[in-house]
Order: sequence, then structure tokens, then C-alpha cells
Amino acid sequence: MILSAKTNETSDTAGATRVHLAGAIDNVFFAEPLFDAMPDVVFFVKDLDGRYVVVNQTLVTRCGLKDKYELVGRTVNEVFPPSLAATFEQQDQLVLNGGSEVRDQLELHLYPDRDPGWCLTNKIALRDGAQRIIGLSGTSRDLGMPDQRHPVYHRIAAAVRHIHTHYAENVHMAELEKITGLSVAQIERYFQKIFSLTPRQFMTKVKLDAATNLLADHSRSITDIAASCGYQDHSAFSRMFKATVGVTPSEYREVLLKRATRAH
Repeated sequence: MILSAKTNETSDTAGATRVHLAGAIDNVFFAEPLFDAMPDVVFFVKDLDGRYVVVNQTLVTRCGLKDKYELVGRTVNEVFPPSLAATFEQQDQLVLNGGSEVRDQLELHLYPDRDPGWCLTNKIALRDGAQRIIGLSGTSRDLGMPDQRHPVYHRIAAAVRHIHTHYAENVHMAELEKITGLSVAQIERYFQKIFSLTPRQFMTKVKLDAATNLLADHSRSITDIAASCGYQDHSAFSRMFKATVGVTPSEYREVLLKRATRAH
């Protein structure tokens, strides 16, 4: 009972401190310098109309700009290609209209003069004192290299090799259990720790990695590529590709063609 009382007292004190600090910090720009120092994280705040209010230098650079003031006040439609902008705008509206959150959404982002890169995106609604939504804040964090020092890495690596070898099939968790000698819960936990991805996210990434490589071969149809990556339904492949990459397979192929043309 004494421990409980002390815990409650500590919680009340921490809560009061938090309220006091929140009241003192009334400027949305306070965290901007921190995110400027993170080259692998895109950070932004948008208003109800989807206009950028706060951005970090990483986002500015990846948009092909030099100064933050070139980006602040603009919308995704003014910065990104129409196909990408439509996806980002739809995602924003889900957050702004209903307060839905985007949590660890696996995405493949395309930036000017930058190779495609995988990231995990998070977006949350920002609310005023009356709990009305007044904007949103978000981050997109690049997926780094796996932590090979993790003690279970080599067992998980065996599962990864299996996924890479059989990405054209539907790999079941029971197969990964047998390969690693770990339970489903353990596999999921270690995938998160080592790769920052769930097993399902990892499988999706491997499939779409293969698809993006195959799309460079214009002699192959998108239907054939879909089947080669384990999608028997062409439309299901296109939906998954657009939801994750931000553009359709056909649009992505056009991006590759333009990039190849510029290179020559």
C-alpha cells in the first residue's frame, strides 16, 4: 500500500510537471533543430489544408530544394509528382478528417536525384486545448542496415534467406518456425529488433524489391512480373505496389525509363 501511494504521488508530480512544461512550450518549432540533425529522418508539420508549416532540412534536400522557405507553405501537390502526391494527400486526409494514425507504414519513397529508399512512416493528428484537430505531424525514417550483432541474428538470417529464395510463394510463419527453431512470437519480436520490420512487412519488401528490379526489363509484362513475385492477381499486385511505393507499376516503370534516359 505504501508503494502504491508513493507511485501515485510520483505519477501526480510527473503529470503536473508535464502540464507545466507543455504550457511553457507553445512554439511548434521547438523540435526543428533536433530533426535537422537526423539525415535519415524526414520530419514535418502540416496545417489543416495540408500545407507544410515545419520541415527539417532532410525533407528540403530530398525535395530537390535548398532552403526551408522554399517548402514551407506549399502542399505535396506542389512538390511531388501527381501520382505520389495523390497518395500522400489521401494519407494526410485520413489523419486530418478522423484522427486516424499512421503507424510504421512501410513505404518506398522516390526523391529527385536519389535512388529509391525504403522507410517507415508515422503520422499523427495535432489537437488544440479543446481536442480539435488543427494539423498533423509526421516522420519517415529510413530503414538502416540490420543489426548483425544481435545474438539471434544468424537464426533469423536463415529465415531471411528462405524468404528471399521463395518470395514468389506465400511463405507461412510455420515454415519460419521450423527453420529458426523459434516461436512465432519470438520471430516477430526479433524481426522488429533486427530489421525494424514485422515478418509480413519484410516479406512485402522482398517481393516489391524483386518487382522494382523486374520492372526495369520492358520486355516483361506487368502481369508476368506480378506472377513472378507471388501475386496471381494482377490487380492485387498493383494495389499493393501503389499502396507501398506510392505509384502504380506502370508509373514506376516510367520513372525508371526517365532516369535511364537522363543517365545517357
